[in-house]
Amino acid sequence: MGKQLPPGQFETEKWPVLHEGDVYEFQEETWNFRLFGDVKKEITLSYKEVMNLPKTIATIDMHCVTTWSKFDTTFEGIAFREFLNLVEIEPDVKYVKIYGYLDGNRFGYSANLPIEPLLGDDALFVYRWKDKNHDWQEISPKHGYPLRFIPPASFYLWKGAKWASGIRFMKEDEAGYWEQRGYSMTANPFKEERFADTNFIFGKF
Repeated sequence: MGKQLPPGQFETEKWPVLHEGDVYEFQEETWNFRLFGDVKKEITLSYKEVMNLPKTIATIDMHCVTTWSKFDTTFEGIAFREFLNLVEIEPDVKYVKIYGYLDGNRFGYSANLPIEPLLGDDALFVYRWKDKNHDWQEISPKHGYPLRFIPPASFYLWKGAKWASGIRFMKEDEAGYWEQRGYSMTANPFKEERFADTNFIFGKF
């Protein structure tokens, strides 16, 4: 069965590097991962505590809004649901914001997502990868080391976060970094949901 290429995309075997701001320099002693928002009790995890969580290996297709798609990359990481299991969320929590470092601000980048599509093996905070051209290796600093959120293939890749730093649980949806700049709140590549308003495409904003 062939892979479905979303409209407006081209297939590549490369894994292009695209990000905002500087490349984060990991320091284990100052790094932590925060679970907060509409939860009964906020939790902050050290790097060792995160890496002691159960691991998942999954093959996830990546679709970037800049029009490249990469099929069949296998990742090892911690499933979103493992973090969800650590907190008691308030009633009616249906959304999250996943945060990452941006220019020294550990919550400078964010992406908003509904929780329901993130409960499978294909919503991973990854630290290792391989494909048909590469053996297992750590993700590089430019790709988000030590921890990068890769969203399911039903979302454009900007819904992930490099240098992931936390999850905020929310009752109401709230625009993330790129959504505040005119990108789609829902970001389904198969529906080509790139921008919140089609005027954005034609440079009217």
